[in-house]
This record gives sequence, C-alpha cells and structure tokens, in this order.
Amino acid sequence: MSVVEALRALEAARLRALVDADAEFLDAVHAPEFVLVNPGGGAWSKDQYVGGVLSGEIDYRRFAAVSEVEVIADATVAVLRYRSAIDMRFQGEDIIPVECWHMDCYRRTAVDAPWQVIWSQATACR
Repeated sequence: MSVVEALRALEAARLRALVDADAEFLDAVHAPEFVLVNPGGGAWSKDQYVGGVLSGEIDYRRFAAVSEVEVIADATVAVLRYRSAIDMRFQGEDIIPVECWHMDCYRRTAVDAPWQVIWSQATACR
C-alpha cells in the first residue's frame, strides 16, 4: 500500500472512530499537541476535542468524506484535503447537517513510525 493509500485509509478510520467514540484509536491517532479549528472558528485541543467526543458532548452521527481525499505527502509530513458530510449533536442539541472542507496535517517522527494528525481545520461550505 502506498503512503497516499495508507493516509486515506487512516483518515477514513479516524472519521469512523469519531462516530464510534473509539477511545483507544482516537488517542493513538491524535498527537498530544493536536488542535482542531472548528467551523465556528474556535480552537480545541486534543483533550477538548477527543474528550468531548468520548463524553458525548460532541456526538457525531455521521462524519464521512464526500469527495476524494487529496494527499500531499513526503516521508514524515502529510496534508489531506477533502469535503465531508457531518450530522451531529453538540451539547445535547441537534446541529443542522453540514458539509465542510477539511485540511488535516499529519506527521510521523520516522519513516517507520505511525502517522498522527497534529492540526485539523474545518470550514463550513456555503
């Protein structure tokens, strides 16, 4: 499997893990210093984001890529870009389903080390 294929598969697995609230996978794939800039412009740390998913405060019913996941990668840094469809509840309230553009930055410390997402930004499509 190529690096591009592996990263596409990893991102698909990460989105499934967010829907399933898979604590072990989410902890492993998000770097300790992970930051998400959400569609509202807020910046959430790994603890805030992953913790919110695991507590149910952020409850994804659907989070799936609806476009090709484009990948630019070298040996230790990768950038992924795609559109997603999101259906969720936030703090107990239904959120209107939305499509977003995503830009996710992954890195690994060595060629044989696992990839982790370090930055993620979601922008709502109009």
